[in-house]
Amino acid sequence: MTAGGNDGTIRPMYTLLISAEQLKDLQDAKARLMVFDCSFDLMDPASGEKRYLESHIPGAVYANLDTALSEKGQPDANGHVQTPADAASGGRHPLPGRERFASWLSSVGFANDMQAVVYDRNGANYCGRLWWMLKWIGHDAVAVLDGGLQAWQASGGAVAAGTEPSHFQSNFEPGEPLRRLVGTDEVRRHLGEAGQTLVDARAPQRFRGEVEPLDPVAGHIPGALNRPFAQNIGADGKFKPPAQLRSEFEQLLAGRDPASVVHHCGSGVSAVPNVIAMELAGFAPSGLYAGSWSEWCRDPRLPVEKG
Repeated sequence: MTAGGNDGTIRPMYTLLISAEQLKDLQDAKARLMVFDCSFDLMDPASGEKRYLESHIPGAVYANLDTALSEKGQPDANGHVQTPADAASGGRHPLPGRERFASWLSSVGFANDMQAVVYDRNGANYCGRLWWMLKWIGHDAVAVLDGGLQAWQASGGAVAAGTEPSHFQSNFEPGEPLRRLVGTDEVRRHLGEAGQTLVDARAPQRFRGEVEPLDPVAGHIPGALNRPFAQNIGADGKFKPPAQLRSEFEQLLAGRDPASVVHHCGSGVSAVPNVIAMELAGFAPSGLYAGSWSEWCRDPRLPVEKG
């Protein structure tokens, strides 16, 4: 796909993946571009920004999963954190409402005519969240840096340390959603039906309910298939070739309609590499249950499966 530059030139628009060399070309062409570093660690939330400050692609904006890409509630008198009323999902990482997310994009200077490039140093686990959110808010020109910061540095790309100069406030305008957000009620309503195929991106031990380090209940949504998100990444740290991904998903689905797939994980973050991988494989965009297991398992009325 292509887009027009401010100087009248036609430049490619990247909507899935972008290589380190392609990003350098955009930088050299002085394209309308913003790069986001989404590095994070669920077990050590402060470490993502710390690592960003130590080294990042020059000019990159840090997108914190907890504060920018989630809308966390405040604890009540009993210490229970309630999901904010204007959040778009529940779970451990409630999806911000579209207007709140647009406000954050505007605050960092991101505009509707920009190409977004997102990366992390975690196998595309966290940057996929921002990729999906931009699609959901109607912005198609967003791509994951294939191989993350590691691939950038291996290609000879420069890195910077410390904070970056702030950007001028923009006025980002949301558009029609380009990806489908699925809620708990919809998942429950279609549970066990052929028109809904749930794909869980968590590690096998968590899926089977043998361990659960993050949520109050172990197990998975009944009938879900298991596709750990890391299976999409090859030994080189990049997404596997499209033909290989297609073969693997066809084997997983075993005749089920790819259009019926709804992806989820623990809190709607690590499911996105599966979303991206299916699109790389040539399948149409699939749904995302953003609340995921952390929202599902908090309702004692909803069924749980183990094994």
